[in-house]
Amino acid sequence: MRAAKVARAGIMLALVALVAACSRGDPSMMHIQRGMTTPDEFAILPNKPIETPPNYNDLPAPNPLGGNRTDVNPEAEAIAALGGNPARVVRDGKIVADSGLIRHTTRYGVEQNVRANLALEDLEYRKRNRGRALERLFQVPTYYSAYERQAIDQHGALWYYRARGLPTPAAPSDPEVD
Repeated sequence: MRAAKVARAGIMLALVALVAACSRGDPSMMHIQRGMTTPDEFAILPNKPIETPPNYNDLPAPNPLGGNRTDVNPEAEAIAALGGNPARVVRDGKIVADSGLIRHTTRYGVEQNVRANLALEDLEYRKRNRGRALERLFQVPTYYSAYERQAIDQHGALWYYRARGLPTPAAPSDPEVD
């Protein structure tokens, strides 16, 4: 009698695991809805520090529809970081005329629909690397193990470039200290 109950419980558990293993749809790897809380890094946009101008007469007139000198403009800051002229970016983020920057960033060609192609390739990769049946059943995050082979060893790259005498101004922190 007891053996029959254990066998039935084992069969039920196997069926539940089989159903979890055969689930279709968009494979989720992080399982944030499982009760884990993660910060929304896009919800907070840090402003630049407020500074006192050297001459108050040089300040622009207040414009309720316009921007602020301390507003963050990620498009213009990215263009400045790449060596372009951030003044050539209009308010909607489009580059008005910076042919040097466009020529440099497209020097290896431009793939049309790169975002859609990447999304499809990533979806296929996530479907092939969904994790084991019990990981899916208990919603264990498998994101880091699935993408582990594609991750860059930042400290290994740092030591590689430093051994060749190349500058590494934006080096990650030392793993020995962390």
